[in-house]
Amino acid sequence: MKKLCIGIAAVALVMSAPAQAADDLLSQARELFKPIPSTAPRLADNPITPEKVELGKMLFFDPRLSSSHLISCNTCHNVGMGGDDNLETSIGHGWAKGPRNAPTVLNAVFNAAQFWDGRAKDLEEQAKGPVQAAVEMNNTPDVVVKTLKSMPGYVEAFRKAFPKAKDPVTFDNMAKAIEAFEATLLTPDSRFDKFLKGDANALNEQEKKGLALFIDKGCASCHNGINLGGHDYYPFGVAERPGADILPPDDKGRFQVTKTADDEYVFRAAPLRNIELTAPYFHSGKVWSLKQAVAIMGDAQLGKGTLNEEEAEAITAFLKTLTGKQPRVVYPILPVSTDATPRPKAMK
Repeated sequence: MKKLCIGIAAVALVMSAPAQAADDLLSQARELFKPIPSTAPRLADNPITPEKVELGKMLFFDPRLSSSHLISCNTCHNVGMGGDDNLETSIGHGWAKGPRNAPTVLNAVFNAAQFWDGRAKDLEEQAKGPVQAAVEMNNTPDVVVKTLKSMPGYVEAFRKAFPKAKDPVTFDNMAKAIEAFEATLLTPDSRFDKFLKGDANALNEQEKKGLALFIDKGCASCHNGINLGGHDYYPFGVAERPGADILPPDDKGRFQVTKTADDEYVFRAAPLRNIELTAPYFHSGKVWSLKQAVAIMGDAQLGKGTLNEEEAEAITAFLKTLTGKQPRVVYPILPVSTDATPRPKAMK
């Protein structure tokens, strides 16, 4: 009987070891990461209302915010393609190529700042940039407002979205409405979120190994929080700077914003939510394979040889568990142009 009891205890100990390891991993993960919520967060100085979100959706999909009437926000941040355009760099007015890869708009509300260099403090400020950029939508605030005021449908939509404003149709309110809509573009219920909420079976063994490596190797030092990134700035090439094909020498990142030498080749840590949907990778958009991107980051940030092939595969498998439920967006019916609507400019 004594031997039987000892045997049962030994078996119980062996069986409890994996469970304990899983509990430890979950505890570590919960200290570093948070699940994506199912509802939009509150915005500073921009209350979200159904009317504002609906207006923002119309504006997000309306190509008439561009001078050519061809390019909308959704052109580069396609909500059906992971929130970006899956191009190396976006194509803008006159077929001009943008300087950097388009970041995803999905879950972007959780980023501390917008753009790779963080030059926009929030989505409202970000929404104004592409509209005016010569290589993107190539328009001006005055023409945008004139365009919107020329359509009774927009005048009424702005009045409903901003009922206390004496003059609701403004460039600033356009940006506020787009911000409100973009704040709803969330992707909750990924398998990783389910794991964080206590479902130990949401990840398989390789994915759990990848998560453990992601934490232990130091990836989570930069990629943590709700978005697994997007909250701070780091140099690209801590251990070894990538080649010019991946890190173009003339793009010095945040230095272009701060003019501080320490910010040369410093970029906002890329948010990793839905990363399997948003190839190509890095601000240069030069890498199409997620596993290759993981290997490059291992060499550049952690040191050459820090990750072997099996470890890179496990981390890649974990990253694919970050794909959440994609937002279902019904394409809006847009107001009809009138004789007063500015005519499109040719894309020469």
